[in-house]
Order: sequence, then structure tokens, then C-alpha cells
Amino acid sequence: MRRAWILLLAASLGASPASTGSEPAAATAILASLRIEAGDGEYLAWADNRLAGPIEVLLTGNTGRDARSDPPLPARATVGAGDSALVARLQVPAIGIGALHLSLRGVPGHPGARPRDVAYLPPVPPDSLRIEQGWGGSASHDDDENRHALDFAAAPGTPVLAARGGTVMQVEAGFRGSGLDRARLLDRANLVRILHDDGTMALYAHLAPDGARVRPGQQVLAGEQIAVSGNTGYSSGPHLHFVVQVNRGLRLVSVPFRMPGVLPP
Repeated sequence: MRRAWILLLAASLGASPASTGSEPAAATAILASLRIEAGDGEYLAWADNRLAGPIEVLLTGNTGRDARSDPPLPARATVGAGDSALVARLQVPAIGIGALHLSLRGVPGHPGARPRDVAYLPPVPPDSLRIEQGWGGSASHDDDENRHALDFAAAPGTPVLAARGGTVMQVEAGFRGSGLDRARLLDRANLVRILHDDGTMALYAHLAPDGARVRPGQQVLAGEQIAVSGNTGYSSGPHLHFVVQVNRGLRLVSVPFRMPGVLPP
């Protein structure tokens, strides 16, 4: 019988730790856990995906002079929804597994996503179609992760609608409070992330506490209500943050999209 350890819980829903964007990164969300199993003369490093959609992980660490890793660290792997993937085999004959310093970082989305030209629906009802900050806005849309984001003026309780059909990949609903304390609140925005059939992901953020109306793994249709808006996390006031993203090189990058009636064609 093999013994197994959960060595580390890690992963940021934002891009890399060097990201300077001021929109929600949900960095406290656990994307994956690093699991170490003892094998015959080696240890197996597994990544267990916690999301209802694919992720990419990077295993890093200091294996020391007497340890070996196959493949060498840092090692990458793509892990399917709710699945596990073997990231590396570790040989540590002299020092023991406890002497290794390992870290697992994850980013949502498959690195091979290829966005299609699709018309998105507005994520709020027609009477709430007022944009507070558009693409490239200097307030918080000036980084790669959020460059093509839209902030809709939305009073708390406004229905949030799926702009495109897909699979609910992740839900954060337990955060409360908001403000401009970036260090404390940046990763505390409630959100719903929806995976589309071309690998892109739509993020709906700053939702009300317990405001999600969907669950991970659920299929939703375009126009279906998925949440109610709020004002959680790093925010100067109530609004809905909407952005379409892909995983590129273990970092989230926003992509342009068409939204007739809201954005120019």
C-alpha cells in the first residue's frame, strides 16, 4: 500500500505573482494540491485539480545535491477538470522527502485555448448597460490580465447574466466587504468563472456575498442568470467586472471580444 502526503496547497487564480493589476485575482482560491506518494525507491509528485475545468501547473523546488527529478524541475503539467496528473518523479535516496522544498503554482485554463469570434451578450439587464471603465482603462485595466475588461455600473442585487454559454469552472461566494486597501482586498472579490468550448474563460467579479446562483460543473446557457452583483473585494464602488481570459505561459491574459450594442463592432 502506498503512503501519500498532501505537501502543499497552492495556486493563484491571478496571473503570475508579479501581476500589478488591481482587479480581482482570487489568489486565496485553491486551484490544486500537491500530493506526494511513496513508490519503489522514488516519490511521485501529483497535482490534484480542484476546479471544474482545466488548469496548468508548475512544480518548482530545490531538490538538493543528492536528489533527482524526472523531468527536471521546474516541471509543467496540464490537469483536466477534477483530475490528477503526475508532474514529476523524485529520487531522494539520502536526504528523505522532508528535506525537499517544493512549491506548486497553478493557473486556470488550458494553454492551448484558441479563441473563436463569438458575439457575447451583455452580462447585465438592458437598464444597467452603463460602462464605468472600458478596455485599457487607467484605473485598473492597464495590465495584460484585465486590458480588455469592462466594468458595468451595477447596483447591488442586479442580476448577472451569462454572456456566453459554457461550464461553471469556479465559484467564490463567501467574501464580504470592500474598499481600497489593495493589499488586503485584492483577492477577496466574489466571482464566477465560466469555461467556454474554445478554452476561453469569462470572469464575472465583485459579486454579492452568497450571490452565486450556479455551482461548479453546471452547464449554463447564454442569457441565464448566474449571480447577483455586489461590491466585494478591491473596489471603489458597486460594479460588475467582466473579462474574457486565456492561459498563456502560466499567466492569465485578457482577449478582445465582440458585444453588440455595448462595444463597437
